[in-house]
Amino acid sequence: MPASGPRVRAVAGAPGAPRTAGRRTTPKDPSFRRSLALFRAFMREPDDPGTCYALLARDAADQVEAYGGPVGGRTVVDIGGGGGYFTEEFRRRGAHSFLFEPDVRELGPTPPEGAVVADGYLLPLADGSADVCFSSNVLEHVDDPQTFLSELIRVTRPGGLIYVSFTNWLSPWGGHEWAPWHYLGAARARARYERRTGRPAKHTLGENLFAVHIGPTLRQVRARTDVTVVSARSRYWPFLAGAVTRVPGLREFATWNLLLILRRCP
Repeated sequence: MPASGPRVRAVAGAPGAPRTAGRRTTPKDPSFRRSLALFRAFMREPDDPGTCYALLARDAADQVEAYGGPVGGRTVVDIGGGGGYFTEEFRRRGAHSFLFEPDVRELGPTPPEGAVVADGYLLPLADGSADVCFSSNVLEHVDDPQTFLSELIRVTRPGGLIYVSFTNWLSPWGGHEWAPWHYLGAARARARYERRTGRPAKHTLGENLFAVHIGPTLRQVRARTDVTVVSARSRYWPFLAGAVTRVPGLREFATWNLLLILRRCP
């Protein structure tokens, strides 16, 4: 649902802009304690979504800063950020952060100030507007991932960072609320969920959830000439997070959630 909204100007040369010379671009793997904390929060998400998503937002902002430097004073656009937890976290760190969400229902009762209802395929932003373009767990909810990624790249300035994570279809959580029964078929898994809970499932394969795989996604982004792949790793693994994504076949099941860090080429 494209909608008009504020035009965000790029902050070229802003304080905290990323420096590539001499900076390590592959942070060491996070701790097991961090992975356990995220898993516990995730398991409590149905009853305490605020705590879960606030923790996830802090963790994601840490990842962005690990690859691109402090976000303070920089323009960060959050594409498909739902209730705005990520946007608010970036703002707490001093970023000029803006939320673009296609589904007004996902914004919740108190969306961040300035949130825009906008389609990720056609963002109301000028080319090169953002220092950081951020998208957490959205790619599996769009039926044309290549076009979506192209739009994220378009609005990122040369040298800027694109953060994209998604839950791949063959991971144990690929079916979302009706996982892991999606391995036996999406329709069967969805029907089982509805029988067990007495309520309709939020996601339907082919409508608002799509089977996105790691191998084809990596081949597509590596074939592009407008970005370089800084990192491709499991978002939540506490060890060998980059190694597991390099093993065809295994990565589709073991990664759980792929984190792509891309840098826009000059």
